[in-house]
Amino acid sequence: MVTIASWNINSVRLRMSQVARLLVQEAPDVLCLQEIKCQEHQFPAEAFAELGYVHQVIHGQKGYHGVATVSRIPLRECSRHDWQDNGEARHVGVELLGPGGGMVLENVYIPAGGDTPDREANPKFGQKLDFIERMTRWADALDRPTLIVGDFNIAPLDCDVYDHKALLKVVSHTPVEVETLDRFRYAHGWVDLGREHIPAPGRCYSWWSYRAYWRKKDQGRRLDHMWASPELAPHARAHRVIEETRDWEQPSDHVPLVTEFAL
Repeated sequence: MVTIASWNINSVRLRMSQVARLLVQEAPDVLCLQEIKCQEHQFPAEAFAELGYVHQVIHGQKGYHGVATVSRIPLRECSRHDWQDNGEARHVGVELLGPGGGMVLENVYIPAGGDTPDREANPKFGQKLDFIERMTRWADALDRPTLIVGDFNIAPLDCDVYDHKALLKVVSHTPVEVETLDRFRYAHGWVDLGREHIPAPGRCYSWWSYRAYWRKKDQGRRLDHMWASPELAPHARAHRVIEETRDWEQPSDHVPLVTEFAL
């Protein structure tokens, strides 16, 4: 079995104790982090190594964004793409070399897209759509078992948000975002492991705003995803959302996902 976890940590240095707690509790073989908010030389590499995660690939930048993949399994970096076309650190790809050897693991942080769902009025929204379109073209060349994970910043299904009708004009659930992400999914046969193991309309939110959560309002959205290529998907044996982390002290606004594979 090979276990892969993914978590938008919203500052790895601020929440390293929570990451350590997750690693001890869940013991994934590989952890993909998004929004690490630090440069590569600032990443708490030693803390991860002390926990057994000695294999590390970091794509960071100062104060914002950034992704990192840490592992107990040997791996090698195989790509880092600038799908936003502006130099931001939002992707890194690795190949597993030990157990699960041959699997390619893509760690991605899709832009949030600003507040206004209009490409002309809000350039950030256009950048988000273009990011996914570039990602879709990239996937044309995939020829190995691949898992793409991370914060997609889109809740694609009606049941992936607490109120579908209320959020149709809210960035992360607008029809144009969902259609753009659907093109990526269906063009390449990606299997949404979250919905394979927690079928719709089952509740499986991964993000809550800080304000709503403190009010004890379950106003969640499923923004974080793990999608497998068609040849990899049948090997997924279990998938879970570690929702309890949202109750930890000074939590991220996202919670981790964990998938187990028989490889």
